Amino acid sequence: MELRFVSYLSPGIPRAFFEAVVEQVRQALGQKVSLSVESRVSGPMRGTEDPFSKGEADVGFMCAPAFLWLRALEDPPVELLPAAPVFRDGRASGQPIYFSELVVHSDSPARSFLELRDRTCAYNDPCSLSGYYSLLQKLSEMGEDGGFFRRMYCSESHLNSMEMVARGEVDAAAIDSNVLGIKLRSVPELRGRLRVIETWGPFPIQPVVVRSDLHPRLKDSLRAALLAIGEDAPAPPALAGFGLQRFAPVTYEHYASEKDALRRCERALGIGP
Repeated sequence: MELRFVSYLSPGIPRAFFEAVVEQVRQALGQKVSLSVESRVSGPMRGTEDPFSKGEADVGFMCAPAFLWLRALEDPPVELLPAAPVFRDGRASGQPIYFSELVVHSDSPARSFLELRDRTCAYNDPCSLSGYYSLLQKLSEMGEDGGFFRRMYCSESHLNSMEMVARGEVDAAAIDSNVLGIKLRSVPELRGRLRVIETWGPFPIQPVVVRSDLHPRLKDSLRAALLAIGEDAPAPPALAGFGLQRFAPVTYEHYASEKDALRRCERALGIGP
């Protein structure tokens, strides 16, 4: 049997990261594995077909909104695989959480979100928590809507959003904190062109999901394989190089607060089903 993995989180988090995770699972389970990457969105779009319902994928890495939408279906095609990544970030205190970093060009006069009124903003895609829904939640909390910005651009990736800000094509973008950290480590000169003016969160880290009708013993084996990464020894260099510390246990409760926040946000802004 081949275990089919799919990631919706690249290129922001590089494909090589997920290849290394899948390789760890292959070694632990001794099974044939494959990995595909969907780079245009952070998860299956609400109301569209997904590879789990069609039996085309077994394990997935996706952003929380898509996971919550799939779980809300009458017959949910995925379950939470109760093991989630923990990245190096002093603010996370070793927990499976992350943040959204609001970035502007280093020459921008803006020092806060309020100063971006009537400016332009980029977001990666409408399934993203850190890049899209964090913006909507901020607007909702302020009693504002999309009219706060002169224009919002869908860039199709966090990396594109950062480049648009760095080139001065847009005034701001909300970026996954781990994506930003990985990019700045690989391209340190970008630090001279980007500046973080606000940090939002923490948010629950992107979940790992498993096809609901996968055999229970295989689900347990997958969980054990992930939790073994970084458990008794440092994470392998292929993963540590991207900032991974370990995988930690999580439950549905870990994502409950974000589920409620998304509902409030969508209700306030009149979006969603």
